[in-house]
Amino acid sequence: MFDKNELEKIGQARQNWEDKTLKKTLDKQGEQKKAFTSISGTTIERLYTPLDVSGLNYVECLGFPGTYPFTRGVQPTMYRGRYWTMRQYAGFGSAKETNARYRYLLDQGQTGLSVAFQLPTQAGYDSDHALSMGEVGKVGVAVDSIEDMRVLFGGIPLGKVTTSMTINAPAPVLLGMYLALAEEQGVPWDKVGGTIQNDVLKEIICRGQYIFPPKPTMRLTVDLIEFCQKQVPRWNSISISGYHIRESGSTAAQEMAFTLADGIAYTQACVERGMDVDAFAGRLSFFFNAFTNVCEEVAKFRAARRCWARIMKDRFKAKDARSMMLRYHVQTGGVTLTAQQPMNNIVRVALQTYAAALGGCQSLHTNSYDEALCLPTQEAVTVALRTQQVVAEESGATDTVDPLAGSYYVEALTDQIEADIEAYIKKIDSMGGTLTAIEQGYIQKEIQNSAYRFQKEIESGERINVGQNKYIMEEPPLTNLLKVNMQQGEIETEKLKKLRAGRDQGAWKSALDNLREVSGTSENVMPAVIRAVKAKATVGEICDVWRGVFGEYRPKEYI
Repeated sequence: MFDKNELEKIGQARQNWEDKTLKKTLDKQGEQKKAFTSISGTTIERLYTPLDVSGLNYVECLGFPGTYPFTRGVQPTMYRGRYWTMRQYAGFGSAKETNARYRYLLDQGQTGLSVAFQLPTQAGYDSDHALSMGEVGKVGVAVDSIEDMRVLFGGIPLGKVTTSMTINAPAPVLLGMYLALAEEQGVPWDKVGGTIQNDVLKEIICRGQYIFPPKPTMRLTVDLIEFCQKQVPRWNSISISGYHIRESGSTAAQEMAFTLADGIAYTQACVERGMDVDAFAGRLSFFFNAFTNVCEEVAKFRAARRCWARIMKDRFKAKDARSMMLRYHVQTGGVTLTAQQPMNNIVRVALQTYAAALGGCQSLHTNSYDEALCLPTQEAVTVALRTQQVVAEESGATDTVDPLAGSYYVEALTDQIEADIEAYIKKIDSMGGTLTAIEQGYIQKEIQNSAYRFQKEIESGERINVGQNKYIMEEPPLTNLLKVNMQQGEIETEKLKKLRAGRDQGAWKSALDNLREVSGTSENVMPAVIRAVKAKATVGEICDVWRGVFGEYRPKEYI
């Protein structure tokens, strides 16, 4: 981008500045005694100039928004056309309580729904299972059957709203319920839009909500992708997730590298199934974190878009531009929120929202300031939604495409993160791919090492967390926290008793027998799943069929 002679002049001018202006200031007052590093530990230079991006080829590396390699965004006009989808993640207690929260948020200007399921549902257990005791409705909504799904979306037209569902191992079951409900509402499947997470590799890496061994899990994942490609074309059939990788302690580059590596594994599995890459890749979506270091976050989003475009074009020979677009949802950093001085979290979330907007996300969830203490109260979730709206409407971040492009610092950091991503993917490839790297504990250990470094920095005070290790103050505890009914487990158990007593036993048994038979073949399981949920089979009952067919996964312990 820069003439060689011009670069030499800049280098000479910089040296002159360092020898005269900078030296005087450093001799007189020095700089703060701290490590100038990003949250990820990347060293930050005092000053960035064209010398730091001298090798940047604008057309090849940046290009224009909506065109390969999509560094500057996946749409030509980005937010000048329309804002990102404002999708607050919500779910607690019963389906009825959560439905009320959804309707409130839609009335407040939310533009998409996002379902948080309780841990028993995520683990493939019903609310009356012994292992569900004490967990029913606690960190998400209790959904055991299609009847719960009817209540959850009561009064919400599924043909007019898009829904994101954070569910992984039992993803085919919950999507089956959603599609059956859409049918009941008279909405054709080709008009149903939304996203399902369906990403179990990251569960094995860092989050732990897996059920079945990797091989049958990948089979179920690909079954869902294949089914949606043919039957539900507006549905994003997987949300390949780096959010939880970052929450577990990874660096920004590791978050992107390991997520893209998972994306490579899923894409390869679909190709090996016989699917044309351009038939399904346009509906692969991603899910990332946003931390408070704005420039690093913007750089990682830009770098990941460029890397994914090249992966799809060069490795998988995609021809359709949509197959090369990294489309992603962002959630602000839950692990960055503090129980101490919780109102400070509003500022953190605002910065993270700004980073997501500057970085070019397609949808966004903003965390509530009280989430380090409880599930979000209505007041807190309203502030979180308003944060998105203020950034969209008032900050100016949406007025132009890729506002930080051309910043010497951001471009240099984008290049650095891209190089780090590529190095990790090369390492994973050399090990035999993502599954092998997971089985050997490589990815897990890299995240653990990063988390240990960061925690040491916080504990030593080398890295400041306002209100936690600096500017500490005595404060009264926050009041009016949201509390889930402790009897929710008993309430859901009674509902399940009535469901089981009232359903057509012959249709239920026949549907589960059919599912068991199909699961033992190479046939796509989704039609059998949909038949089962229509027969009022529960999440736990369907997952128990698969436990019998596939077994349960028990990972190795890594020291």
